[in-house]
Amino acid sequence: MNLLVPLAALLGFEIESITERVRNAIILNAIIVVFAAIGAFFLVAAGFFALADVLGVIYAALIFAAGFLVLALAVYLGSLIGKGRHKRKVAEKRRSGETTAFVTTAAITALPVLFKSPLLRTVGIPAAALAAFFLMRGGNDKIGE
Repeated sequence: MNLLVPLAALLGFEIESITERVRNAIILNAIIVVFAAIGAFFLVAAGFFALADVLGVIYAALIFAAGFLVLALAVYLGSLIGKGRHKRKVAEKRRSGETTAFVTTAAITALPVLFKSPLLRTVGIPAAALAAFFLMRGGNDKIGE
């Protein structure tokens, strides 16, 4: 850690000014969030009072409670969908990496056999190149996608 300060000074960074800017940005953003939360609270309160004038206090409270419970459920379901998509992408990447590793290993293992036979050398190398092209393309049926 003691080496970082002289190194930063050599590179032209002033640690004090950087930390001051970061601290000021954090304080400013915290103040913005507090005022936005207060504004959102008063907006919800005004909506509640307006609905209470029209329907009554009990019905307004029930409608607001149901609305916020539906919003909470929607956010929860959205997070589950997002997690599922992320898991599928990770599994697909892992599967693609395993397939690539398997094909690469098989190709490297088959190279000595291909180079021994003149017939396999003339047919096998273009076939391997074509197979590698189709694997690298991602399995699309149409060329150009």
